[in-house]
Parts: sequence; structure tokens; C-alpha cells
Amino acid sequence: MPTWLVTGGAGFIGGNFALDAVQRGVRVINLDALTYAGNRDTLASIEHDPNHVFVHGDIGDGPLVESLLREHRPDAVINFAAESHVDRSIDGPAAFVQTNVVGTLTLLETARDYWRSLESAARGAFRFLHVSTDEVYGTLGETGKFTEETPYAPNSPYSASKAASDHLVRAFHHTYGLPVVTTNCSNNYGPYQFPEKLIPLVIAKALAGEPLPVYGDGLNVRDWLYVGDHCAAIARVLDSGRVGETYNVGGDAERTNLEVVKAISALLDARRPLPDGRARESLITFVTDRPGHDRRYAIDASKLQRELGWAPTVTFEQGIERTVDWYLEHQPWVQRVLDGSYRLERIGQTA
Repeated sequence: MPTWLVTGGAGFIGGNFALDAVQRGVRVINLDALTYAGNRDTLASIEHDPNHVFVHGDIGDGPLVESLLREHRPDAVINFAAESHVDRSIDGPAAFVQTNVVGTLTLLETARDYWRSLESAARGAFRFLHVSTDEVYGTLGETGKFTEETPYAPNSPYSASKAASDHLVRAFHHTYGLPVVTTNCSNNYGPYQFPEKLIPLVIAKALAGEPLPVYGDGLNVRDWLYVGDHCAAIARVLDSGRVGETYNVGGDAERTNLEVVKAISALLDARRPLPDGRARESLITFVTDRPGHDRRYAIDASKLQRELGWAPTVTFEQGIERTVDWYLEHQPWVQRVLDGSYRLERIGQTA
């Protein structure tokens, strides 16, 4: 049975990855700091599974990470841990540098020392997989897509901090030989996403009959990737990706923010009409644009498909339907996130 140290495994993507990995028979050591977006409710179905060990802690805590590596002897480290919301990075960039840069550096140093201590066969099989974002590449015009060779040009404190972490991962491979792989993904959506991000935020507000805020003219374009497809891509890269390489992961599903909001509105109108019969599209409200808002992202994932045979399996239409239905069926989870009760209870259990 493989053992993986998954950092940030109570967050949105990390939590989905941990659930999937345990289901597939992997032993997961799950390290998460349980900041505002970390939610142990996401992990309820594996909370008592012997193949899931949850540890409340920070990737920047070197002695803790060192002890986990020494005790559990993982075959891989998969680093999801990050501050990830652009708006929050604009308001307070220091926290993003601390977690995404300093924290990743500490994790790399401890992983390097652990890797060096392994016997030859285990050392050859070990991997450090770093999960990053397409935002490190900056913004695109009306045509073209990001490839693994696209120069970095981050435009927000968040993307700058992730770019720095990507460079550190690359440097640890070239300087120390640490067997790393990096993935840069497009916008994820799906179950268990914290409702500050566009899709769960719009679902929550649309259900409540509240205004649906859309930045600027709503024509900013993102490539949308269903989280289950992303988790499958990470597992494929971990298993077969070439050491030292970067793989872009995209959903091949470009949509404007306005198109996304209208799609959610239509689905909710069909499933849960407003009492007064209004179409939710009438609730769309254009608000002042985000500073430095990138106009368009699009991922070319052909390297991943060509080398490792991965391609997205969920279309945007399928994925947004699944996502809306999941949130409708899990309103208690959403409410506990919105009122903060999950944090008070869960963090109290780990203090």
C-alpha cells in the first residue's frame, strides 16, 4: 500500500484528492493548517478510516513535517497547501508569501533531507509533486493558450507567490536532485469548494435570491476544470510523470464569468424556482472590477495527453450540473461553512 503525505488536504482540491486516494487504497497522511478555507467536514467520510491520518499543522513547521516524514515514511509528498484567493492576496499579501513561498521552502527542505535518508530503491521511487496554477503565466489576449513554455508573468500577489514557489521547486530539483514534478491547473470547480470562489458564491446567493455580483463587464474568460478530472490528472502525473517536468492541466472549457453565472442561474431556476417567479439572471449585478484582473486564461494540456494519456472526461455542462446538484444536496455543509461553526468545532478537536 503506497503512503502519501498530502498537504492542504482539508481544502477544496486537496480534500477531493484525499477522498479519492483513500478510496483507491492509498494511505494518506493529511497535513492541514485549518485556516478559514480548510474544512474537516469535507473529510467526514474517511475520518475514521485507518488509511487516513489527519494532522492539524502548518507546512512551515519544519520539525512537525520532519517528524511526519520520519514516522510514516511516505512514498510521495503532494503539496496542495496554499493561500489561493486573489482578492484576499490584494488585501493582505504577506500571508500569501508566508504560506506559498516560505512554507513551500520549508516543505522542500524537509522533503530533501528525508529523501536523502532513504535507501536506494525508495529514493529512486520517491516523488515531490507541487500543485500550482495557470495564473503564474499572467494573462492572454483573445487567442492562444498557456503551454509549459509560456514565460511567467504573474499579475497578482497570489500568482506572484505561486510563481515563486514553482521556481523554488524547480531549483530544488536542479540544485539538489530532488525528484519533483509540478502541475499548473486552470480554474477548478466542484464539490466542497469554499463559497468565496465564483461558482459556489453564485450558487449560495442565487438560492437566497440575492444580487449576483460580476466583476467589470463579466467578459473575463477562464478555462474551467472539474475537480475530479484534476485529481485524476495529479494521480497520473504522480505515477508516470517525468521527473523535473511541468504538466499543464486544463478542462478545455473556456467560458466568460457572465456565461458561468447565467448557466448557474438557469439550472437553479429549473431546480429551485424563486418564490416570486423571477429569473435569477435578473439578479446579475455588475460591480467594480478587481485591480489587475487578468482578462483571459486558457490551458494547452496536450503535453499531459500526449505523454501520459490524460484528458478531461467531464464537460462544463456536465460538471456545472453535478456541482449545482451537489450544493443543493449538501446545504448543511454549506451553512456550516458560511456561519463558521465547522471551524469552531473541528479546530477545537485538534487543539
